[in-house]
Parts: sequence; structure tokens; C-alpha cells
Amino acid sequence: MAPATHDALPVLDRSGDIPLHAQVAALLRGYIRTNKLAAGAVLPSEAALCERFGVARSVVRQALAALAAEGLIQRETGRPATVAAPQEHRRLVQRSTGLYEQFAQSGVALQTRVLALGPGKPPADVAEFFGTTRLLMLERLRHVADAPLAYVRTWLPADAVPGLRAEHLVDASLHGVLTRQFGLRPGAGRNQIRAVAADDKLAGLLDAAPGTPLLMLQGQGMDQHGKPLEWFTTWHRAEQLVFDVDVSMGHESVQPRLHEAPLAKTDTTPDAHDPLGRAQALVAELSAELARLRAQS
Repeated sequence: MAPATHDALPVLDRSGDIPLHAQVAALLRGYIRTNKLAAGAVLPSEAALCERFGVARSVVRQALAALAAEGLIQRETGRPATVAAPQEHRRLVQRSTGLYEQFAQSGVALQTRVLALGPGKPPADVAEFFGTTRLLMLERLRHVADAPLAYVRTWLPADAVPGLRAEHLVDASLHGVLTRQFGLRPGAGRNQIRAVAADDKLAGLLDAAPGTPLLMLQGQGMDQHGKPLEWFTTWHRAEQLVFDVDVSMGHESVQPRLHEAPLAKTDTTPDAHDPLGRAQALVAELSAELARLRAQS
């Protein structure tokens, strides 16, 4: 495969505010994503990049090392770097810990940009859950290595979080902020998974084409006192995330549902005391729904 052209790569800012290797890494990162280079696409050689940017080979090597650490490229001694296959992230959907904590535990840095935080008019089911319309709506965009992974819309009880500001939540865990600043810890709750198609807004936020299949996780959580704490909906890029389900023989915590309809009872429906079967049914339904959406896109 011929090396990808790099004529469109912009020049560096040599004012000294940002290290040259960080600039080279950022420009290459943006170039790969803007041009949607496929896995296996060959980047220019180190010598070609040195010539293009007018920098020493040590600068180029630092930049490539950073991209390799992010999982964006692959490097082999004596060969130009190539674009890596998209990294697959994992999330345990039945845990009350949020996406930030789960990624941190696996060593993945999750970036968070707050899009909005303020009073909002909640849907009827959200207001019913909290027993009030005095709610805050929080919208966030989660990234991994500057690539959009998920868009999150969360409703919070306004009276329980006085003084909560958007800057508290930039590159931070919502649950961590709630615990540290307000003494509120997430407790029991309920999550649902659905396969949905990206509308124009979601497609723009997640850098995807309209109609792209997304995995939507919606949940309602209580605090340690049993009071409503949060109602969240998270839309994930399906090709970058896998939902894991822990199956316990002592407690069945997964109830597969799609489109608000319970599974029809048939001769092949798993028994209520077979948690493994029900988890497998969930995976089968999600796979079928994603295949249907892909066929329509």
C-alpha cells in the first residue's frame, strides 16, 4: 500500500508555547481522522515527516510514540507507521460506577467536555421518577484520545446539588464530584440497553454518519439513602465499545428488553432461573438489532 499523501498537513507553530512533538502528534492525529484513513493505511516515513515539518527525527519519533500509545497507529522497526484498527473499549453495564471510573480502572484516560448544564424541562417519565420538575440537565461529550466515544444527557435534582458548575465536570467523574462536594453516593438503580440509529444531532456530536448504529444505555440511579439521584441516557459509538455483563448464579440482574417490549415467551425463551441464558438472549437481540440498522443505513 502506498504511503498516504500528506500535502494537506499544516505547518508548525514555532513560538515555543507547545512542544514540537506534541504539535506533530496533534496534526497527524487530526489528519488521520479528518481523512478517515482505514486501518492499515501507511503513513509517510520518519524521514519524510522530518522533511515535511522541518524537525529532527527525535521530534517525529516522540510524536509517533504518543500516537502508538493511544492505539491510533502501529509501529514496526524499519517500516513506516500504519493506522491501527479502532480500539475496542469495554463497559460493565450492571455496575453503578460510571464510565469515567470504569475506564480509569482499566488505565484509559477518558476526556469530558461539558456541552450544557442548567435548568431544563424534563420529560414526563423523568419528572415522575424524581417527583419534581426542579431538575438540572447536564450534557457531556466523552472522548478517548480526542476521538468522540459517547454523548451523555443526565438529569439531576437541582436542590440536591446547589452550586454545581460545568467547570467541576470537565475531564472529571460526575459520581466523584457528587460524592466529594455533596456527599451523594450512587446506589441501586436500573439500566437498559437499546440499539438506535444516530439522528443528525448525534451524528454531528459523535463524528458519525446519520443512521449509524449506536448503543444507547439508559439508567435511573438512587443515592445511598434510596432517593432519586440521576437519570441518564448515553449514546455510544457501537464500533468502539463492548458492553460486558457479569452473570451471577445468585442474582439475576439482566432483563433483556428492546423498544419497551418484554421478550415474547416461546419454547426457546430462557428460564427465569437461567441468568446465563438471559444474558445470551440480550446479546442476541442487540446483535440482531444492529444488523437490522446496518442493513437500513
